[in-house]
Parts: sequence; C-alpha cells; structure tokens
Amino acid sequence: MRDYYGDLATGVAVLHAAFVLFVVGGLALILAGWSRGWEWTRGRVFRAVHVLAIGLVVTEVWFGVPCPLTVLENHWRALAAQVGYPHGQGFVAHWVGRLLYYDAPAWLFGVVYTVFFLLVLGMLKWHPPRWRR
Repeated sequence: MRDYYGDLATGVAVLHAAFVLFVVGGLALILAGWSRGWEWTRGRVFRAVHVLAIGLVVTEVWFGVPCPLTVLENHWRALAAQVGYPHGQGFVAHWVGRLLYYDAPAWLFGVVYTVFFLLVLGMLKWHPPRWRR
C-alpha cells in the first residue's frame, strides 16, 4: 500500500510541475506571441485560465494559505513513509532552491509571485486577449 501512496504523491508532483510550467511558460508564450503576432496567444480561454492560475498562487501567498498540491503531496509521502519538503517549504521554493542552489526566504517568493502576477495583468493591457470573435 505504501507504493500506492508514493505513486499518488509523485503524480501530484508531476501535476504541480505542469501547473508551474503552464504559469511560467504561459507568460513566455504570451510575450512571444506579442512580438511574433501569434493570435492564439490572445485566446480568451487561455488568457483567463492563465490569469486565474497565477491569481490563485498570489492569493494563497498573501493570505498565508499553503499550496493544496504541496499539502496533498506531503500527506501522501508521509503515508508512503517518504520525506516531504523540508522546513515547511513549498514545491516551488524547494525546486527553485534545488535547481539554482539558492535558498531564499519564503517572503521573497511572495514578492516574485506578486511581481509575476502584475506582469501577467499588464499583458492584459499591452497584448490584450480577443474577448470577442
């Protein structure tokens, strides 16, 4: 049964990575679409889901709500007798720290998320979605 919980935890980690890739990669694609004239990057559903995704992250940070994906993954890792993220770190803080060998305080990630969110909101003005067909 422990292998089952470990597999569930890994599945949540993959989902979490896909979410992060969508948020970060989505903005990169919007910026590229702006410079290259890609109309699909102005799609209303894509843009609305993108704003909601980063808005959710920023809201969690502002209100001190732990990421539900991190909580769920850590829960299943504990049931599988595996170690979750150390010192109450979240998914992004853990992996950015691991990838860049940089251990940043939690508040810095909140600032980065907020600035990123403001950039996403700015793109609604500078490269607006096509809300009407």
